[in-house]
Amino acid sequence: MAAGPWGWGPTALLALLLALLLGGARRLRRRYAAGGAGPALRGRGRAAARADGVRALLVTAHPDDEAMFFAPTVLGLGRAGARAAVLCCSAGNYYNQGEIRKKELEQSCFLLGIPASDVTVVDHRDLPDNPAVEWDTQLLAAFVLKHIEANNINLVVTFDAGGVSGHANHISLYTALRYLHSEQKLPEGCCVLVLESVNLFRKYISVLDVPISCLLPRDALFILTEEETEQARSAMRCHRSQLLWFRHIYMLFSRYMVINSLRLL
Repeated sequence: MAAGPWGWGPTALLALLLALLLGGARRLRRRYAAGGAGPALRGRGRAAARADGVRALLVTAHPDDEAMFFAPTVLGLGRAGARAAVLCCSAGNYYNQGEIRKKELEQSCFLLGIPASDVTVVDHRDLPDNPAVEWDTQLLAAFVLKHIEANNINLVVTFDAGGVSGHANHISLYTALRYLHSEQKLPEGCCVLVLESVNLFRKYISVLDVPISCLLPRDALFILTEEETEQARSAMRCHRSQLLWFRHIYMLFSRYMVINSLRLL
């Protein structure tokens, strides 16, 4: 195969390109993350950028979602001074491990800066942990709205229509929040941010997705420092019952351990 410019072969050129991309991604990461800048929000979400008085509720489907998908958002909000709580809408009992997973959730949230008193698990028979089950929108919306009103929540964070992994339970959360938002049932001033689902290539290029995430439109962007990323991985390791071999690979390569880009409903 012919050599490229300056006599370099294609392998050397590819290595140079990857090194340049990685260097650029690291510089952007430091710019967005190291100064505690918080999210880049526009419009209605700008209140969350200030973080003063923000009471955020992360609505998840299973124990481990908070670390596996939302750690950048949780740590970013905490860095900006917001108070965050978690409403987990199932105990993750698909393999009859619900009680174990509840304890793992509390341990993970503690490492992410959320005390056990701000972690709530909904363990309802009609909201089973099952990738083939779409949860009832009205029932789920009622649970979420009750929690929002009882805790004076003014920022809700959950999955988007793709659910990141396509899990039916994840998508059900989006459907319920979209219903509450479109029917104007949320309290005045309560905003909803949904986590952007990306394609498989972007999902597993880790920090190399930083330049892409910075360039593409979004309403909020959270990028973790290297130290915070290790904090997120430590939180994920609390979910020992779920740490199969492929989740170790996920922790190393998934952009969701480093980056969250979100949009307002």
